Amino acid sequence: MREKIVLGSVIALLLVVVIIEYSEDQVTPTTSMVGGIYGDVNVTLLSNAGVMIEANDMRIYIDPIDLPDYYSEYPADAILITHSHGDHYQTSMINMLQKEGTVNIFPEVMSIEIARHDGVGVDPEDEFMVGNMKITPFYMYTFSPVLGEDASHPAEDNYTSYIIDIDGFTLFHAGDTKNLPEYDDLTGAINVAMLPLGPGCQTMADEEVVAALNVIEPEYFIPIHFTDGQNDQFCSSFRSTIEAVTECEIVNLDHFTTHAFEAR
Repeated sequence: MREKIVLGSVIALLLVVVIIEYSEDQVTPTTSMVGGIYGDVNVTLLSNAGVMIEANDMRIYIDPIDLPDYYSEYPADAILITHSHGDHYQTSMINMLQKEGTVNIFPEVMSIEIARHDGVGVDPEDEFMVGNMKITPFYMYTFSPVLGEDASHPAEDNYTSYIIDIDGFTLFHAGDTKNLPEYDDLTGAINVAMLPLGPGCQTMADEEVVAALNVIEPEYFIPIHFTDGQNDQFCSSFRSTIEAVTECEIVNLDHFTTHAFEAR
């Protein structure tokens, strides 16, 4: 009789273990995270200035280019394009990331691309919602390098950077830009600033990046738009300067690596 009771207890215990393991297997995020890190807000640096943001069971891409084929398994709830240059906009990547309900956002000036992808055109300071994320297009432009020559990203084109507000945790993707006077409006309002490292003829670079961080005053800085090794070289050259003039933490990511932020 005692052996039957022991055997029954063992069987019951095994059933409990199986049920617990089965239940744990079923508790998975609605959105599977490419980076494999589960914070409140996951940021994965892609090629060039490309970024993927995952939070609240939503996935947003900014300027996705040159993605590996397996990213087709991680479609977008929204794709945000800053401007039309080929290192920021690729038709094939936008097509690959589509699913039912994907919202494709472009600067209003990109009328051909808007029509091609059944997209939405926006201008700086517009606002719209993707799920419970508030997205605000912001300013993005450069200056003429020589008097009489056109800027690579003219202000009149109204190309767009983007501010993504996730339950009060804000991320800013600057796109291709210089340190702009409009950044005064962002002072103290950004948790994570993603700024380009160069080249200086096309974007901010070197001391300009430090100056922009000093104006924006983000909690974290993620370098974007760099060639292999340029991010490490920049951090080696300017980390002490950034730490001296700002209170932000540098999150130096290599391409296709992820950092998880705990939103407060």
